[in-house]
Amino acid sequence: MEIRNNVTEFVLLGLTQNLEVQKTLFSVFLVIYILTVVGNILIIITIIGSKNLNSPMYFFLAFLSFMDAIYFTVTVPKMTLDMLYERVTISYRACMVQLFLEHLFGGAEVFLLIFMAYDRYVAICKPLYYLFIMRWRVCVLLLVASWIGGFMHSLVQLLFIVSLPFCGPNVIDHFICDMYPLLELSCTDTYIIGISVVANGGVICTIIFLLLLISYGVILHSLKRQSLESRQKTLSTCISHITVVIFFFVPCIFMYIRPACTFPIDKSLTVFYTIITPMLNPLIYTLRNTEMKNAMRKLWNRNKLTL
Repeated sequence: MEIRNNVTEFVLLGLTQNLEVQKTLFSVFLVIYILTVVGNILIIITIIGSKNLNSPMYFFLAFLSFMDAIYFTVTVPKMTLDMLYERVTISYRACMVQLFLEHLFGGAEVFLLIFMAYDRYVAICKPLYYLFIMRWRVCVLLLVASWIGGFMHSLVQLLFIVSLPFCGPNVIDHFICDMYPLLELSCTDTYIIGISVVANGGVICTIIFLLLLISYGVILHSLKRQSLESRQKTLSTCISHITVVIFFFVPCIFMYIRPACTFPIDKSLTVFYTIITPMLNPLIYTLRNTEMKNAMRKLWNRNKLTL
């Protein structure tokens, strides 16, 4: 690719050019990164170590935490370290790798959220068939499907970008390599590719988001047939899922449903779905889930007794 391009590296302007603000953000993002990774690892360990959390819902939740931790690691450590430098660059190859990994884990998480909604739908609306429909082989196949879906989405996005020539300038007004900022730097007409990106990203996300809201609406409507205790437990779980879905999809839809151009608010929205959402997921799934909190408490007490 370097043979076709004059650009072998990109300059990232980051979130701000103010050095004092950058130092403050370095400390904030470092703390957020540690808490987020530790929180997601704690969820995974709790689910693996608890005999009570062996349902498909927690199987998917463990992998959601794994995806969040890896997705977080793709961008946040470099972005945090970049806060210490006045001039930040990233090589063309590293930029392409970062772009691919961002969309791989982001796309895989989109499909996983669909399967988590389907799991809740079967559990609540078809409880007598739940164990048959959501048997472990099916769960594994759905998990594999989410990775394949994420891979195909990411591969398409990457192929769009690597087919473009970059002749200069090479300055990206962002803190990560993303589709629209890269399209703006290409020295060729990107209108058709921009439309394809909207279709592969924004339109798909919008359709999936609406389908998820409809599915959770059906689930919540069916609660009137349940007992009060069961209704409260199901409502708590569904609210957690809906919150994660809204936090994840709304910024992504805004970013990719519009024509291929950039706005000043894009950086803030990218911070939200790359940093804030993965940080909130462990809190949402633990603070609103009594079974998770009890399992963590038992695991903690068991470790204290062992020590």
